[in-house]
Amino acid sequence: MKLSQLCCAGLLVVALSMGMAAAGDKNSLTDAERSEGWLLLFDGVSTSGWMTRNRQPLPIRHVQDGSLNPHPCDYMLLHEKIWKDFQLSLDFSISPKCNSGIFIRTFPLEPRPGKDIGFNGLEIAVDDTKTNGLHDTGAIYDLVAPSKNAMKPAGEWNHLLLTCDRNNITVKLNGELVTRMDLDEWTEANRRPEGSEHKFDVAYKTHPRRGYIGLQDHGSDCWYRNIKLRPLVKGK
Repeated sequence: MKLSQLCCAGLLVVALSMGMAAAGDKNSLTDAERSEGWLLLFDGVSTSGWMTRNRQPLPIRHVQDGSLNPHPCDYMLLHEKIWKDFQLSLDFSISPKCNSGIFIRTFPLEPRPGKDIGFNGLEIAVDDTKTNGLHDTGAIYDLVAPSKNAMKPAGEWNHLLLTCDRNNITVKLNGELVTRMDLDEWTEANRRPEGSEHKFDVAYKTHPRRGYIGLQDHGSDCWYRNIKLRPLVKGK
């Protein structure tokens, strides 16, 4: 084999190795993350650990190119465990005009009479918009608007870090803290702490501080990967 052919072969091996390494970085935990107590909720190849909102096995069609796509499903798909206080870290990418969301502390298996299941929990909005209102990405839907819209355009990957620590909920989007909510301040149904009205007939001070994590399907393709959770241990 000529020197030029050897060089080309060597470069090909390096490129393939780099590609495999890059692929291995997705949907996996580093040694540091394991030591910090992070858990991997999605392995990138199966629906293990996930279910429909009716507790049925999640079809494999929802796994797409190392990501979990909730569309199409019956409003949301759920992780199988009930979580209390935690940090949730994930990456997401959306299609144009997408409307999705990340539900926390939700119990959609027990819908309230006369209400859609969105009333059963809290939703972190994920939408293809450029504003920072109550229904834009990073908002706690219809309750708290983000300080800014820190989302990248549709088709690009975003990183979200959500913290649920007793009464405190915070949202970081692409490294920026955009939303805070202190549930203890929400003492009235349909009313924010400063007096303005919202759609939910819930006093969030008494809302359950545990529940399922859900990924919402609202009629558009969206993809979630690197879904990791770290339970928060009190007293540390």
